[in-house]
Amino acid sequence: MACHNIKTMKLYQDVDRVFNELRELGLNDDDAIDIVQLSQFDQYHYFGTKAVDHGISRLGLSSDMTVLDVGSGIGGPARYLADRVGCRVVALELQPDLNETAMTLTRRCGLSEKIVHRCGDILAPSPEESKYDAVVSWLVFLHIPDRATLYRRCHDALKPGASMYVEDFFARDTLTAQERESLSRNIYCDYCPKLEEIKNQLSEAGFVDIEADDMTQEWQTYVANRYADFQRGRERHIKVHGIEIVEGLEHFYESVTKLFGGGRWGGLRFCARRSSS
Repeated sequence: MACHNIKTMKLYQDVDRVFNELRELGLNDDDAIDIVQLSQFDQYHYFGTKAVDHGISRLGLSSDMTVLDVGSGIGGPARYLADRVGCRVVALELQPDLNETAMTLTRRCGLSEKIVHRCGDILAPSPEESKYDAVVSWLVFLHIPDRATLYRRCHDALKPGASMYVEDFFARDTLTAQERESLSRNIYCDYCPKLEEIKNQLSEAGFVDIEADDMTQEWQTYVANRYADFQRGRERHIKVHGIEIVEGLEHFYESVTKLFGGGRWGGLRFCARRSSS
Protein backbone atom coordinates (compact mmCIF):
# COMPACT_ATOMS: atom_id res chain seq x y z
CA MET A 1 0.00 0.00 0.00
CA ALA A 2 1.47 3.35 -1.06
CA CYS A 3 1.56 5.99 1.66
CA HIS A 4 2.14 9.30 -0.15
CA ASN A 5 -1.56 10.10 -0.68
CA ILE A 6 -2.41 9.40 2.96
CA LYS A 7 -1.07 12.87 3.77
CA THR A 8 -4.33 14.34 2.45
CA MET A 9 -5.53 13.31 5.93
CA LYS A 10 -4.59 16.26 8.13
CA LEU A 11 -4.12 14.11 11.23
CA TYR A 12 -1.05 12.58 9.58
CA GLN A 13 0.56 15.90 8.68
CA ASP A 14 3.14 17.61 10.91
CA VAL A 15 3.25 14.63 13.27
CA ASP A 16 6.18 16.15 15.12
CA ARG A 17 3.62 18.52 16.67
CA VAL A 18 3.67 16.11 19.62
CA PHE A 19 7.04 17.64 20.53
CA ASN A 20 5.39 21.08 20.69
CA GLU A 21 3.07 19.71 23.37
CA LEU A 22 5.98 18.25 25.33
CA ARG A 23 7.86 21.54 25.19
CA GLU A 24 4.70 23.25 26.45
CA LEU A 25 4.92 20.95 29.48
CA GLY A 26 8.43 22.27 30.10
CA LEU A 27 10.35 19.30 28.67
CA ASN A 28 13.49 19.78 26.63
CA ASP A 29 13.90 17.83 23.38
CA ASP A 30 15.90 15.00 24.92
CA ASP A 31 14.35 14.83 28.39
CA ALA A 32 12.83 11.59 29.65
CA ILE A 33 9.06 11.46 29.22
CA ASP A 34 6.48 10.17 31.66
CA ILE A 35 4.16 7.90 29.67
CA VAL A 36 1.07 9.16 31.49
CA GLN A 37 1.84 12.69 30.32
CA LEU A 38 2.61 11.53 26.79
CA SER A 39 -0.59 9.50 26.53
CA GLN A 40 -2.54 12.76 26.30
CA PHE A 41 -0.99 13.39 22.88
CA ASP A 42 0.11 10.12 21.24
CA GLN A 43 -3.18 8.21 20.87
CA TYR A 44 -4.71 8.86 17.42
CA HIS A 45 -7.83 6.74 18.00
CA TYR A 46 -10.92 7.38 20.12
CA PHE A 47 -11.04 7.33 23.94
CA GLY A 48 -7.25 7.13 24.22
CA THR A 49 -5.81 4.62 26.66
CA LYS A 50 -9.30 3.50 27.74
CA ALA A 51 -9.70 1.95 24.30
CA VAL A 52 -6.33 0.19 24.68
CA ASP A 53 -7.39 -1.05 28.12
CA HIS A 54 -10.44 -2.63 26.51
CA GLY A 55 -8.24 -4.43 23.99
CA ILE A 56 -5.95 -5.64 26.78
CA SER A 57 -8.92 -7.04 28.68
CA ARG A 58 -10.60 -8.54 25.63
CA LEU A 59 -7.45 -10.38 24.55
CA GLY A 60 -6.23 -11.24 28.04
CA LEU A 61 -2.79 -9.82 27.30
CA SER A 62 0.05 -10.65 29.71
CA SER A 63 3.74 -9.90 30.11
CA ASP A 64 4.90 -13.13 28.47
CA MET A 65 3.19 -12.31 25.15
CA THR A 66 4.46 -10.78 21.91
CA VAL A 67 1.95 -8.46 20.22
CA LEU A 68 1.86 -7.09 16.65
CA ASP A 69 0.42 -3.56 16.43
CA VAL A 70 -0.65 -2.93 12.81
CA GLY A 71 -0.47 0.73 11.82
CA SER A 72 1.16 1.80 15.06
CA GLY A 73 1.26 5.53 14.28
CA ILE A 74 3.56 7.50 16.58
CA GLY A 75 3.54 4.53 18.93
CA GLY A 76 0.98 5.48 21.56
CA PRO A 77 -0.81 2.13 21.94
CA ALA A 78 2.44 0.16 21.64
CA ARG A 79 4.08 2.14 24.46
CA TYR A 80 1.01 1.86 26.64
CA LEU A 81 0.86 -1.91 26.10
CA ALA A 82 4.54 -2.34 26.91
CA ASP A 83 4.31 -0.15 30.02
CA ARG A 84 0.95 -1.32 31.35
CA VAL A 85 1.15 -5.04 30.50
CA GLY A 86 4.89 -5.56 30.16
CA CYS A 87 4.47 -7.46 26.89
CA ARG A 88 6.83 -7.22 23.92
CA VAL A 89 5.38 -5.21 21.01
CA VAL A 90 6.32 -5.12 17.35
CA ALA A 91 4.99 -1.76 16.12
CA LEU A 92 4.49 -1.82 12.34
CA GLU A 93 3.94 1.57 10.69
CA LEU A 94 3.85 2.39 6.98
CA GLN A 95 4.68 6.10 7.16
CA PRO A 96 8.39 6.85 7.76
CA ASP A 97 7.84 10.16 9.58
CA LEU A 98 5.40 8.58 12.04
CA ASN A 99 7.78 5.66 12.57
CA GLU A 100 10.75 7.97 13.24
CA THR A 101 8.73 10.05 15.70
CA ALA A 102 7.55 6.86 17.41
CA MET A 103 11.10 5.59 17.88
CA THR A 104 12.21 8.88 19.43
CA LEU A 105 9.29 8.91 21.86
CA THR A 106 9.80 5.26 22.81
CA ARG A 107 13.47 5.91 23.55
CA ARG A 108 12.61 8.90 25.71
CA CYS A 109 10.07 6.78 27.61
CA GLY A 110 12.74 4.14 28.31
CA LEU A 111 10.79 1.40 26.49
CA SER A 112 13.13 0.54 23.61
CA GLU A 113 13.86 -2.91 25.04
CA LYS A 114 10.17 -3.77 24.96
CA ILE A 115 9.18 -2.30 21.58
CA VAL A 116 10.54 -2.95 18.10
CA HIS A 117 9.50 -0.23 15.64
CA ARG A 118 9.36 -1.33 12.01
CA CYS A 119 8.57 0.81 8.99
CA GLY A 120 6.74 -1.50 6.63
CA ASP A 121 3.55 -2.65 4.94
CA ILE A 122 1.30 -5.31 6.48
CA LEU A 123 0.28 -6.31 2.93
CA ALA A 124 3.83 -7.30 2.00
CA PRO A 125 4.75 -10.99 2.22
CA SER A 126 6.25 -11.79 5.61
CA PRO A 127 8.26 -14.72 6.97
CA GLU A 128 6.80 -14.13 10.44
CA GLU A 129 3.98 -16.65 10.27
CA SER A 130 2.57 -18.10 13.49
CA LYS A 131 4.74 -15.77 15.57
CA TYR A 132 2.43 -13.48 17.56
CA ASP A 133 0.27 -14.09 20.61
CA ALA A 134 -2.04 -11.26 19.53
CA VAL A 135 -2.59 -8.74 16.72
CA VAL A 136 -4.05 -5.32 17.53
CA SER A 137 -4.98 -2.26 15.49
CA TRP A 138 -6.80 0.98 16.27
CA LEU A 139 -8.42 2.90 13.37
CA VAL A 140 -5.99 1.81 10.67
CA PHE A 141 -7.71 -0.92 8.64
CA LEU A 142 -10.00 1.75 7.15
CA HIS A 143 -7.03 2.92 5.05
CA ILE A 144 -6.56 -0.52 3.44
CA PRO A 145 -9.00 -1.53 0.66
CA ASP A 146 -7.43 -4.97 0.08
CA ARG A 147 -9.10 -6.61 3.05
CA ALA A 148 -8.59 -10.14 1.73
CA THR A 149 -4.80 -9.78 1.84
CA LEU A 150 -4.89 -7.73 5.05
CA TYR A 151 -6.92 -10.28 6.99
CA ARG A 152 -4.89 -13.18 5.60
CA ARG A 153 -1.60 -11.54 6.65
CA CYS A 154 -2.96 -10.88 10.14
CA HIS A 155 -4.35 -14.41 10.41
CA ASP A 156 -1.07 -15.99 9.36
CA ALA A 157 0.94 -13.80 11.75
CA LEU A 158 -0.94 -15.23 14.73
CA LYS A 159 -0.05 -18.38 16.58
CA PRO A 160 -2.76 -21.06 16.35
CA GLY A 161 -5.53 -20.21 18.80
CA ALA A 162 -4.43 -16.57 19.18
CA SER A 163 -6.73 -13.59 18.54
CA MET A 164 -6.86 -10.22 16.81
CA TYR A 165 -8.51 -7.08 18.24
CA VAL A 166 -9.40 -4.21 15.87
CA GLU A 167 -11.21 -0.88 15.99
CA ASP A 168 -12.45 0.24 12.57
CA PHE A 169 -15.16 2.03 10.61
CA PHE A 170 -18.00 0.49 8.62
CA ALA A 171 -20.92 1.54 6.45
CA ARG A 172 -24.24 1.36 8.29
CA ASP A 173 -26.13 2.33 5.11
CA THR A 174 -25.36 3.38 1.55
CA LEU A 175 -23.08 6.41 1.67
CA THR A 176 -23.78 9.50 -0.41
CA ALA A 177 -21.40 10.61 -3.14
CA GLN A 178 -20.39 13.58 -0.97
CA GLU A 179 -19.66 11.29 1.98
CA ARG A 180 -17.57 8.95 -0.17
CA GLU A 181 -15.58 11.92 -1.48
CA SER A 182 -15.00 13.24 2.04
CA LEU A 183 -13.93 9.80 3.27
CA SER A 184 -11.44 9.49 0.44
CA ARG A 185 -9.94 12.98 0.73
CA ASN A 186 -10.13 13.68 4.46
CA ILE A 187 -9.91 10.20 6.02
CA TYR A 188 -7.97 8.34 3.29
CA CYS A 189 -10.71 5.70 3.20
CA ASP A 190 -11.68 4.48 -0.27
CA TYR A 191 -13.42 1.31 0.87
CA CYS A 192 -15.97 1.20 3.67
CA PRO A 193 -17.72 -2.19 3.86
CA LYS A 194 -20.84 -3.09 5.79
CA LEU A 195 -20.57 -5.23 8.92
CA GLU A 196 -21.66 -8.47 7.26
CA GLU A 197 -19.00 -7.98 4.57
CA ILE A 198 -16.34 -7.59 7.24
CA LYS A 199 -17.48 -10.76 9.00
CA ASN A 200 -17.52 -12.71 5.74
CA GLN A 201 -14.05 -11.48 4.78
CA LEU A 202 -12.66 -12.45 8.19
CA SER A 203 -14.21 -15.90 7.89
CA GLU A 204 -12.79 -16.36 4.39
CA ALA A 205 -9.33 -15.47 5.75
CA GLY A 206 -9.63 -18.32 8.26
CA PHE A 207 -10.80 -16.51 11.39
CA VAL A 208 -13.33 -18.04 13.76
CA ASP A 209 -15.25 -16.80 16.82
CA ILE A 210 -15.82 -13.39 15.21
CA GLU A 211 -17.46 -10.92 17.60
CA ALA A 212 -18.25 -7.29 16.80
CA ASP A 213 -19.59 -4.37 18.83
CA ASP A 214 -21.22 -1.35 17.20
CA MET A 215 -19.52 1.72 18.71
CA THR A 216 -21.24 4.32 16.53
CA GLN A 217 -23.19 6.14 19.23
CA GLU A 218 -20.23 6.41 21.60
CA TRP A 219 -17.85 7.50 18.85
CA GLN A 220 -20.32 10.01 17.43
CA THR A 221 -20.46 11.71 20.83
CA TYR A 222 -16.68 11.51 21.21
CA VAL A 223 -15.86 13.16 17.87
CA ALA A 224 -18.44 15.92 18.37
CA ASN A 225 -16.97 16.71 21.80
CA ARG A 226 -13.42 16.55 20.43
CA TYR A 227 -14.24 19.10 17.73
CA ALA A 228 -15.99 21.43 20.18
CA ASP A 229 -13.15 21.18 22.71
CA PHE A 230 -10.56 21.90 20.03
CA GLN A 231 -12.44 25.00 18.93
CA ARG A 232 -12.72 26.25 22.51
CA GLY A 233 -8.95 25.89 22.91
CA ARG A 234 -8.15 27.43 19.53
CA GLU A 235 -6.10 30.37 20.81
CA ARG A 236 -4.00 28.08 23.00
CA HIS A 237 -3.46 25.63 20.12
CA ILE A 238 -2.35 28.40 17.76
CA LYS A 239 0.17 29.58 20.36
CA VAL A 240 1.59 26.03 20.70
CA HIS A 241 1.42 24.83 17.08
CA GLY A 242 0.82 27.76 14.74
CA ILE A 243 -2.19 28.59 12.61
CA GLU A 244 -1.50 26.17 9.73
CA ILE A 245 -1.47 23.06 11.92
CA VAL A 246 -4.53 24.23 13.85
CA GLU A 247 -6.56 24.90 10.70
CA GLY A 248 -5.62 21.48 9.32
CA LEU A 249 -6.70 19.68 12.48
CA GLU A 250 -9.90 21.74 12.66
CA HIS A 251 -10.76 20.67 9.13
CA PHE A 252 -10.09 17.02 9.95
CA TYR A 253 -12.11 17.04 13.18
CA GLU A 254 -15.01 18.81 11.49
CA SER A 255 -15.02 16.35 8.58
CA VAL A 256 -15.18 13.34 10.89
CA THR A 257 -17.94 14.94 12.97
CA LYS A 258 -20.05 15.56 9.86
CA LEU A 259 -19.55 12.00 8.59
CA PHE A 260 -20.77 10.52 11.87
CA GLY A 261 -23.63 13.00 11.96
CA GLY A 262 -24.96 11.70 8.65
CA GLY A 263 -25.91 8.42 10.28
CA ARG A 264 -24.70 6.24 7.40
CA TRP A 265 -21.14 5.78 8.69
CA GLY A 266 -20.26 4.08 11.93
CA GLY A 267 -17.61 2.55 14.12
CA LEU A 268 -17.02 -0.88 15.53
CA ARG A 269 -14.56 -2.97 17.45
CA PHE A 270 -14.18 -6.64 16.66
CA CYS A 271 -12.28 -9.63 17.86
CA ALA A 272 -11.51 -12.76 15.83
CA ARG A 273 -9.45 -15.87 16.53
CA ARG A 274 -7.19 -18.07 14.46
CA SER A 275 -8.32 -21.65 14.92
CA SER A 276 -6.15 -23.96 17.04
CA SER A 277 -5.89 -26.57 14.29
